[in-house]
Amino acid sequence: MLFHRNVFVLNFLFLQIVLSCLKETQRLIAEPVAGISATPYQDNLRYFAVAIEGPTDSPYERGVFQLELFLPSDYPMAPPKVRFLTKIYHPNVDKLGRICLDILKDKWSPALQIRTVLLSIQALLSAPNPDDPLDNNVAEVWKSNEPEALRRAREFTESFAMKPNAAETAKGP
Repeated sequence: MLFHRNVFVLNFLFLQIVLSCLKETQRLIAEPVAGISATPYQDNLRYFAVAIEGPTDSPYERGVFQLELFLPSDYPMAPPKVRFLTKIYHPNVDKLGRICLDILKDKWSPALQIRTVLLSIQALLSAPNPDDPLDNNVAEVWKSNEPEALRRAREFTESFAMKPNAAETAKGP
């Protein structure tokens, strides 16, 4: 009898997670966030393809950054897993695309949602925090020579997060 009750509880928890994901997905579609899109994969609703536009007046401006977001089985009790797929020069993002952001770690709360996480990542693009880095080399440049760090961030954005201008592509080499 205990086994059947445990199976029931697990099925109930799984159903709650699925319904929570569906609600959040519907809200993201119904009330889109400016500069952010998050689309669940058709074959697994816990995986999202995310695109975040670089904020205005930042070295990431005009870039579109691709990320992946995964909701672990214990979501919303545990934070989503998010990483950049687009290469980016940022002190709080390492070479594997992992992100140093408090709400993805110790400041997570089940009351937070996917949209909150994505808005926080977009805000991190506006205000890098070299005092809490994930990439120490980038952070050192940011602290010792901010103009150079901004130049490198713009260069990475142009190289990896911008589509070539259609007119320039049509001209050829």
